[in-house]
Amino acid sequence: MPITSDHIRETIAAYLEGHPQDGPAMSVPLVLLEEVDDLTNRKEYRGHVTAGAVLTNPSGRVLFIHHLALDKWLLPGGHVEDDDPNLMHAALRELEEETGICPENVTPVSDVPVHIDVHPIPANEDKGEDAHLHIDFRFMFTTVSDVAELQAEEVTDSSWRGIETIADVDLRARVAAVHR
Repeated sequence: MPITSDHIRETIAAYLEGHPQDGPAMSVPLVLLEEVDDLTNRKEYRGHVTAGAVLTNPSGRVLFIHHLALDKWLLPGGHVEDDDPNLMHAALRELEEETGICPENVTPVSDVPVHIDVHPIPANEDKGEDAHLHIDFRFMFTTVSDVAELQAEEVTDSSWRGIETIADVDLRARVAAVHR
């Protein structure tokens, strides 16, 4: 069963219980949920949901992947699929697809996202995509596993980095709080 608008709303509500200061940033996805039939449709160029994994190892290092199309170091993640039952599952599926790390080898820190980020994605003429917003639901996991196999079509490299390399100040603080 695909991810529903109700699941997205419930996930945002649970997130805002722990992070009420992020209320203004959640106005974009909440408005879109009222205007858009399917916020998981990647052809919805006003914005659509994605799911990401913030994966840490026992020493508190965070896994980054080098994204081929954007030529940037990012956290693993991507678009949701029709067969993803929920957003956390989508994050785990993306983690496995991009790094080969099996979901059985990771432990969720919480079933609520550690961060929800709304950010612009540039147009991609090669894919016929207009510029749009990603509403990225980031779930935090821990593991003792290492990268098994990179998804060559999308990922060129991986790196375990210090928490201080997380660019977003709020996300960096939340990940650091787990590893204190």
